[in-house]
Amino acid sequence: MADLSAPLAALTLRNPLMAASGCFGYGVEYADALDLSSLGAVVVKGLFLSEREGHAPPRIVETPAGMLNAIGLQGIGVHRFVKERLPELRARGAVTIVNVCGVTLDEYVEVSRVLSDHEGVAAIELNISCPNIKAGGIQFGCSLTGTHDVVAAVRQVTSLPIMPKLTPNVTDVASFARAAEAAGADAISLVNTFLAMAIDIETRKPKLTNVLGGLSGPAIRPIAVRMVYECRQAVRIPIVGMGGIASADDVVEFMLAGADAVQIGTANFADPFLWSRILADLESYCTRHGVTRLADLVGAVHGSRTSAEPACRPS
Repeated sequence: MADLSAPLAALTLRNPLMAASGCFGYGVEYADALDLSSLGAVVVKGLFLSEREGHAPPRIVETPAGMLNAIGLQGIGVHRFVKERLPELRARGAVTIVNVCGVTLDEYVEVSRVLSDHEGVAAIELNISCPNIKAGGIQFGCSLTGTHDVVAAVRQVTSLPIMPKLTPNVTDVASFARAAEAAGADAISLVNTFLAMAIDIETRKPKLTNVLGGLSGPAIRPIAVRMVYECRQAVRIPIVGMGGIASADDVVEFMLAGADAVQIGTANFADPFLWSRILADLESYCTRHGVTRLADLVGAVHGSRTSAEPACRPS
């Protein structure tokens, strides 16, 4: 049997499969259908300091090859999370990574500080890339200085591993990966959704109340693979890849491009029981190809796992 464990900064995950933030609730919602400890990690819904309503419906639209959403980061807030959800996640043995949001730099810092005071949080994913809110988030993630400043500020208040989630809605994602690494990030995750839009041709109005939303699902996978590949050439810290993953083949493709682990989101809505199937198929892949340690595949398409030179530098 192959070793499916996935080293990730200071963590060693049981396997490389992580439930993506925003697509798995707070994890506890799936606890009766899935052994949460069987996953590499659960990345919970994004948390601000306070509860957040999110956008009015309609806020999800199905597309031919994925999903368009503008939830607006609805959430219960960090204080309710550590009181109501974190204890159950801890009791169920889940490796819990918390997606941290903020409208201001100070909010990112304070939410991270609160989480650092509670047992059971394995790492922090800094959401600096949500494309469907007007304040915070992507304002930091689309600025090299903003990306650096958020990571550096949070680094000052926590010893937990920090993993900024990068936006694909930039010209050169590798430069943002380098900015995050320089500021003290332990890993990076990419990509978040692509800014997109859908129009109802009968009403001649946008299908989403927010007008714009984030596109996820199979349509974005080849672009996400390319961005992981570029970032693997640019940084030495671990990478968590995501974007349209629905099978073991997809997982292996991301790992070959340079991802140390992956997150699965949209596909979980179509099949909440896909996790065991993908793990079994990863075992089969390893058997067919004589792979004894899945992590050995990471970055293999580059020819050198340690290469840190980007394919091209921004002018």
